[in-house]
Amino acid sequence: MEAATHMLRTGRRGPLFEVQMALRDLRTSMGRIDLAWSLAWHDVSSRYRGSILGPFWITLSMGLMVMGIGVVYANLFGIALKDFLPLVALGIVFFGAISGTITEGCDTFVHAAGMLSQTSLPMFTFVWRTIFRNVINLGHHLVIVVAVLIYYGYWRTANAPAATIGLIFLLLNAGWISMLIGLASARFRDIPQIVTSVMQFAIFVTPVFWPVNRLLHHQWVLDINPFYHMLEAVRAPLMGAQVAPHTYLFLAGMAAVGWAATFAIFANIRRRIVHYL
Repeated sequence: MEAATHMLRTGRRGPLFEVQMALRDLRTSMGRIDLAWSLAWHDVSSRYRGSILGPFWITLSMGLMVMGIGVVYANLFGIALKDFLPLVALGIVFFGAISGTITEGCDTFVHAAGMLSQTSLPMFTFVWRTIFRNVINLGHHLVIVVAVLIYYGYWRTANAPAATIGLIFLLLNAGWISMLIGLASARFRDIPQIVTSVMQFAIFVTPVFWPVNRLLHHQWVLDINPFYHMLEAVRAPLMGAQVAPHTYLFLAGMAAVGWAATFAIFANIRRRIVHYL
């Protein structure tokens, strides 16, 4: 009788039932993955409606930033431009993908409040929407990557399959962080400001604008930096370098633990997300 009264008051039927419903949400979203892609494509196209270059405006501004930082920092560090500019270009593009996926994750559920309250769409659909939107943006920015690799000859030694594996690890980890932050932001509206500050700090402690070998006596700083491993898994193969095995182990473990923990939290608060909004 006590258990029945608890179910009546809270609508909860136990942890196992909540996990089953969360899995159902995930399965349903995967069956309608095309909807998430369509929503992401609409987000990108509507943002630049009426513009001549569309999202390539961001690519153009990013290209100018790469040139500016590359030339200035190459002289400051005393490094040849052909060695430093590709490092910066790839760093900015792929760290931008990480940062964009995570920061936009703050609005994953908040911006979908209307649809969530009026439809029965699976909530994971909006997680995929955020990830796909940033994949589309990354696709535009790859113009910079390809141009730099061709111009400086790195295409001859680039390991595309290894870079693809690294990109998968990058998206897997940025994805669960994005979802976790989205869940937190639905409940606490201060989270976006905190995330923005953290990502602004992270870009300076991650070797985006500076070579890894400049941190000779403090390698442990990079070893515990997840953004370094996410970036290195993609950038190193494209520049003809090997990815350290511990980087793959770090990213695989991080993805497994991160998705498991995020899914557990989602299963626990899934019913309350709409009320938070």
